[in-house]
Amino acid sequence: MNASDRTPADLLRSALAADPARPLVTFYDDATGERVELSVATFANWVAKTANLLQGELSASPGDRLALLLPAHWQTAVWLLACSSVGVTAEFGGDPADADYVVAGPDTLDAGLACSGDRIALSLAPLGRRFPAAPAGYADYAVEVPSQGDRFAPFVPVDADAPALVVGGTELTGTQLVERARTDAAALGLTPGARLLSGRPYDTWDGLSAGLYAPLAAGGSVVLCRNLDLLAPEALGKRVESERVTTTAG
Repeated sequence: MNASDRTPADLLRSALAADPARPLVTFYDDATGERVELSVATFANWVAKTANLLQGELSASPGDRLALLLPAHWQTAVWLLACSSVGVTAEFGGDPADADYVVAGPDTLDAGLACSGDRIALSLAPLGRRFPAAPAGYADYAVEVPSQGDRFAPFVPVDADAPALVVGGTELTGTQLVERARTDAAALGLTPGARLLSGRPYDTWDGLSAGLYAPLAAGGSVVLCRNLDLLAPEALGKRVESERVTTTAG
């Protein structure tokens, strides 16, 4: 990857320039049987649309804080990169009452109502389906995002030394996040083209790193598994083989 990359959004741009067709995120939910594979180009398109929703529709700007109340999921990864693209600080599991915006899933809708700003709800249903009706107090992401633009440009350049992520009580700037991701990638032995399987939740740095940032920093990809504990050992072995996994992170 490009040594000059200083934010997660930079890492994604470099991945897009290097090989837009290769897989970036392959998502499994072993409670529903869902499998979704996103190439770098497809993932980047979702990120652009979501960043345009944030900046254009919600009027988010650098320095704003967004409470992200979602599990490990491909759409969560999209939101993390969209926040980085705009310059919004993503607070994973953050207090909605202290946030400018909140993004919640089906299990966290009640908690998210404490946010006085705009609230976005994700159904997390297979194929990105919308809710039958938008939850009270929320806009439905699946309704709002399709009409957004496929290309994104920030109104204000993103400061790589500004806060980008808060997880587990630790705040990281874009530069710090990228440095940590590169260190983790090296520790895991990830190289360009590597395929890392992660069943770790996203509520810790280790989970976010293995499930997104380290593979992205290495020029690799992630097989992100939710509810992996429901998968039988022999089925896990078959997945490792079929997905050409080179490294596992639990």
